[in-house]
Amino acid sequence: MSVIEAVFKPLLVTLRELDVASTLVMLVDIFAVAYLLYRLILLAKGTRAWQIMSGLFLFFLLMYISGKLGLTTLNWLMRQVLPLGPVALVILFYPELRHVLEEIGRLGFWGQSINPIGRENLTAVVNEVVRAATEMARQKIGALVVFEPYPSLDYYVSPGVPLDAKVSARLLTSLFYPGNPLHDGAVVICGDRIVAAGCTLPLTENPMIDQNVHMRHKAAIAASERGAVALVVSEETGIISVAFSGRLQRGFREDTLRERLINLLSAQPPRQALESLRQTMRWRPAWTFGRRQQRQQQSARAGRR
Repeated sequence: MSVIEAVFKPLLVTLRELDVASTLVMLVDIFAVAYLLYRLILLAKGTRAWQIMSGLFLFFLLMYISGKLGLTTLNWLMRQVLPLGPVALVILFYPELRHVLEEIGRLGFWGQSINPIGRENLTAVVNEVVRAATEMARQKIGALVVFEPYPSLDYYVSPGVPLDAKVSARLLTSLFYPGNPLHDGAVVICGDRIVAAGCTLPLTENPMIDQNVHMRHKAAIAASERGAVALVVSEETGIISVAFSGRLQRGFREDTLRERLINLLSAQPPRQALESLRQTMRWRPAWTFGRRQQRQQQSARAGRR
């Protein structure tokens, strides 16, 4: 009997003994657990929690190997550490556990739309934001716009100045104008309303992020790790970037920026969700896509010359 037969034969025997209803319940149970694990991995990937989970995996692997190889002293020492594990995990994972519990209650955890407004209103909001972003990029005015699924600003270091204004390109441009006292902070959009301006965001704790990434971009990545979508305009280069799911994409033009924001802020169709899963499984550090896209644009410009 091969190894594959030895593994799958008990499962096949169990499936034959079950009726159709029990089999369906078991399959639903398996898919539910798999989906929850997938969503939790997406929340942890690229954060400090991911590194701690990798360290735990190596710890248990080493303990198993030491037991098999007869390394008694090492195995005994590692087993003495185990009772302290639950307390240590709560202390180490406290920020991540809070983040996970918050995200479970958010729409983004279940794959719903980040911007819960109609398609027509969403298009109008995106058009105004894109007009403002392209104008500020032309003038090299720095900007950070965060699309939040909920109007709560508890996560922010400083909630800034509360607003309740319709999204418009003129208002966004004036808020980020260098003479405005709110221009250094972020503008928060919820639905089709600007709910705050001049907000201070925490920076990402992802150690994989390039140290050369500026503070606006690190704040945008941190917001995207919580399920938001953030748009950044660099005041040095005028390059427009979009942060989502802890990753940063750079070098957007007006047409590509509009399409990207609409896709991210609306509910994803199954085909785009599958592509998002493929990209997640091929995860790369947040800055690599931007560098590759810049190289492609430079090659295209060289070809036109």
